[in-house]
Amino acid sequence: MRRHWIASGLAALLAGCGGGERPPAAESPVYPFREVSQQTGLHFDYFVGATGEKYIVEVMGAGVALLDYDNDGDLDIFLPQGNILTPGKTLADSLFPLRKGQTLGNKLFRNEIVPTGKLHFTDVTKQAGLDYEGYGMGAAAGDYDNDGDIDLYVTNFGPNILYENNGDGTFTNVTAKAGVGDPRWGSSAAFFDYDQDGDLDLMVTNYVDFTFQGNKTCYTPGGEVDYCTPLVYNGAVDKLWRNDGNGKWTDVSVSSGIASKFGPGLGLTTSDVNGDGLIDIYVANDTTANLLWINQGDGTFVETGLEAGVAYSEDGMPRAGMGTSFGDFDADGDDDLIVLNLRAEGCSLYVNEGDGFFSDVTLRFGLGHVTYQYTGFGVDWFDYDSDGWLDLFMANGAVTIIEELQAKGDPYPFAQPNLLLHNLGHDAQFENVSPKAGPAFQMAEVSRGAAFGDLDNDGDIDIVYQNNNGLTRILLNQVGNRRNWIMVKLEGTKSNRQGIGARVGLVRRGKPTLWRRAHTDSSYCSSNDPRVHFGLGSDTAADAIVVKWPSGLVERWDNPPVNRQITLKEGTGRPANGT
Repeated sequence: MRRHWIASGLAALLAGCGGGERPPAAESPVYPFREVSQQTGLHFDYFVGATGEKYIVEVMGAGVALLDYDNDGDLDIFLPQGNILTPGKTLADSLFPLRKGQTLGNKLFRNEIVPTGKLHFTDVTKQAGLDYEGYGMGAAAGDYDNDGDIDLYVTNFGPNILYENNGDGTFTNVTAKAGVGDPRWGSSAAFFDYDQDGDLDLMVTNYVDFTFQGNKTCYTPGGEVDYCTPLVYNGAVDKLWRNDGNGKWTDVSVSSGIASKFGPGLGLTTSDVNGDGLIDIYVANDTTANLLWINQGDGTFVETGLEAGVAYSEDGMPRAGMGTSFGDFDADGDDDLIVLNLRAEGCSLYVNEGDGFFSDVTLRFGLGHVTYQYTGFGVDWFDYDSDGWLDLFMANGAVTIIEELQAKGDPYPFAQPNLLLHNLGHDAQFENVSPKAGPAFQMAEVSRGAAFGDLDNDGDIDIVYQNNNGLTRILLNQVGNRRNWIMVKLEGTKSNRQGIGARVGLVRRGKPTLWRRAHTDSSYCSSNDPRVHFGLGSDTAADAIVVKWPSGLVERWDNPPVNRQITLKEGTGRPANGT
């Protein structure tokens, strides 16, 4: 049986009479995560801009991007911000006026832990040139020009923006030159190298064709005006741009086949699902069939969601797909799939059968009843307790009125608690450890995008999530580095500089190899730590690290150090073809 790093605390009561001796104080419980946003200087409050018209945009934002923009070895935080939506209205017309410390404009917070040794964030937005005031939704971070500096793509309700990192702490808006400024309502975006030419391409999911003039009025069953579902609007075509390597991009949405099917796209994740060495794409659509795009290796994709078993629920119905992620939760060497959906639908867990075909195993692994009452957005597979098995965090928040809360007079009745689900391993179920996970999991908020990464460089994965009409939260991992771990940073040479899309394997004597993918995509409108984390549990050593690079090169590094971050450069390992 695996050990949980969740302490209940000791209450030692002394029995007996006469002495009046005071019992020792109870030990403080050690929770998996501690919420530290305010004490670390991350003061950000997402502004929805609602003025009473119930525009669907107001309840959908926003995401988080984790990126080391200044190359100092720690993760900084970028947060898209909302704005007033209604034409002709001002901040004075907002149903939720600006709160103390709340300002408009996107924000970049620099992590100070490398120079100071203390986790603290400083607002560097203006000097970085990222103080754009639009209606922000999401972001993707990646070194698209292979110069060693992380660039940033921001999706908006309105034109998207590509920022080139200048390498001196500032960014330049290069959208017009690059030709990637899609004016539609963008949601999730991802940098990945679909054509294996050594630079990162860009995929963007678009939600619905919403305009202020075309706003619909919808109602709850009780007759209250409510936010509409996306079914009352037309879905929007997603975009795929090929990186031409000279600062310019080519729109290949049509020629690649990506534009041939579409829906209200929200979630986006990539992986080689069928083991052919090519990166495939999965799009979670809200209320219509989800899409699985299989890479043909010639610049085109074929959509196989229905045949592969990941377009619908087990009973053949479309669900309200939001956040999504690939990950090998059953440790059998291929990536499985999680999709979060609407309240009263539950999440969808699809296990990869090994050839790119999937089975819906949501009920079998105990996730149906746990997630049924929640509307899920941000999600990812990550080994929070470093026991070698991938767990799940789910950021939750409703999008339509929960009438029992509306009856209590809540002016924004969408709050729900988030979930931490512990993978029990060896074909066992997931355990909902949220009730024991600490005060952060007892809060009910309207959570949206979540990003995952090691903020304090202590060897375990932390979480940053955005709240719609509320504060951004940092969940600092308290338990993951109590077990052994290895963190792998990749440096591509023939492959893209960050090694995005690589398959990284931890070879363990007498145990199956653990496989992880190097990625920044997944979750909802968010961008994650590109480093690859392995939990070793009680193992004090590993036999080797194997990397299957996007270039096709397969390399092996023997006897990697434990409880360390290691950097693996393409071309410096020993050949490991056939691994």
